[in-house]
Amino acid sequence: MNTQTQQQTSKVALVTGASRGIGQAIAERLARDGYTLIVNYSGDAAPAEALVRKIEQAGGRAIAAKADISDAASVRRMFDAAESAFGGIDVLVNNAGIMQLANIADTDDDSFDRQIAVNLKGTFNTLREAAKRLRSGGRIVNFSTSVVGLLMPTYGVYAATKAAVETMTSILAKELRGRNITVNAVAPGPTATDLFLKGKPQEVVDRMAKMAPLERLGQPGDIADVVAFLAGPDASWVNGQTLRANGGIV
Repeated sequence: MNTQTQQQTSKVALVTGASRGIGQAIAERLARDGYTLIVNYSGDAAPAEALVRKIEQAGGRAIAAKADISDAASVRRMFDAAESAFGGIDVLVNNAGIMQLANIADTDDDSFDRQIAVNLKGTFNTLREAAKRLRSGGRIVNFSTSVVGLLMPTYGVYAATKAAVETMTSILAKELRGRNITVNAVAPGPTATDLFLKGKPQEVVDRMAKMAPLERLGQPGDIADVVAFLAGPDASWVNGQTLRANGGIV
């Protein structure tokens, strides 16, 4: 299939941090929905390339794109590559992020700066490019966290970065007036990914699973389903909102 034909039959979605966890589930779900995927990763290429092969084997189209979202020039190059390969981008999913937990009093400068660089500046970098480049009718889905509502100790800096993302989400939705582009955010609760489970005793995992009225952890697929809704036609009248996907935990 040549690029011109492909553009006529499939919209293009860029998912940051897509090589594992929730990002991988989002990429797989959007590919099933018919999107051509740009699988962004920042470090090890192997998981991203494996995901691309998996999508292609299922009949979809995907490419891997290495970029550190905290680096504005790297983000610009990734958007350039996407436009060269597919003519443009229709959907941006800002999934990439890091979490380093500590009481505010115990948080060192490096931890603070890195979370700001990736979670806040990284999201800003991709939003700035998308605001200039996303095709009419596009969708932007940012990632927040339900800790913005839970306000749990040790999550101070992480939650602060995500609260800022929620603010930018609502403002950018207004700034894109007339472009027919929606901007929303998803705020997951505890979700069963390697990032969440690593280093936690089973008793802690079990206790957090019971916090929501539905009495289980979220699964990556649960979050991917919400992203697919916001990226798709059924959410065309949802704009500037943060949707908490957490089983009722807050």
